[in-house]
Amino acid sequence: MQRIEQHASFGGRQEVWQHASTSTGTDMKVGVFLPPRALAGQKCPVLYWLSGLTCNEQNFITKAGAQQFAAQHELILVAPDTSPRGEGVANDEAYDLGQGAGFYLNATQQPWAQHYRMEDYVVHELPALIEAHFPANDRRGIFGHSMGGHGALTLALRHPGRYCSVSAFAPIVAPSQVPWGQKAFAAYLGPDEALWKQHDTVALIATAQERLTLLVDQGDADDFLAGQLKPELLWQACAATQHPLKLRMHSGYDHSYYFIASFMQEHVEHHAAALNA
Repeated sequence: MQRIEQHASFGGRQEVWQHASTSTGTDMKVGVFLPPRALAGQKCPVLYWLSGLTCNEQNFITKAGAQQFAAQHELILVAPDTSPRGEGVANDEAYDLGQGAGFYLNATQQPWAQHYRMEDYVVHELPALIEAHFPANDRRGIFGHSMGGHGALTLALRHPGRYCSVSAFAPIVAPSQVPWGQKAFAAYLGPDEALWKQHDTVALIATAQERLTLLVDQGDADDFLAGQLKPELLWQACAATQHPLKLRMHSGYDHSYYFIASFMQEHVEHHAAALNA
């Protein structure tokens, strides 16, 4: 691992690291915030953030304002890139497929299968790396925005016991039923819609083995609300199985980091309550 940035922040330190990934076969960049206790060498829980379409590791660490609250609760924050990148990595001219749009799954179709293994990277490789190189314990939370909210919810549901807490901002909750997800799943997973449902929060809720409370915030001025996000489908799925859900609609808020930053404190507190228990 090579550290390529470091900045003092709220008594801790925001860093950016680059490393060769065995999952993706590429170099990956990841933002790591170390709270004061971690800088002193004491082990802390880790909260993983997954960003949305077109983003990289920089969006969250520069716009979300999470470092202040992570420092208060002594949480390490980890924010990876949204896909593999570089020459030789398959890509598409559209913003919602290819580099910057990995959808946090392991692709099975060509030309994507070689490098697009973001589920392996986020769930297995990255935590092992973080826990080996930083003063991190094995208590993990996961949250994200939009495509990253989809990633956080589905990875927590697909890997029971891996995370102590989960939350999302404006997540794509039913990718099998909306254009963003249908396009990505057809490309990455092929035409079998039964495979798509294995990476679909609404479908996974029906057979969930673990009952972590899902904290989900959504703005009602989000341009993608009706066409791509459809939080009512998540509400219906959770109601049908009595899965614990805190779905909060916010008047006037859109899909941007202005929305995310407005409610970041409450999300970090949600995770801290579980991670520091």
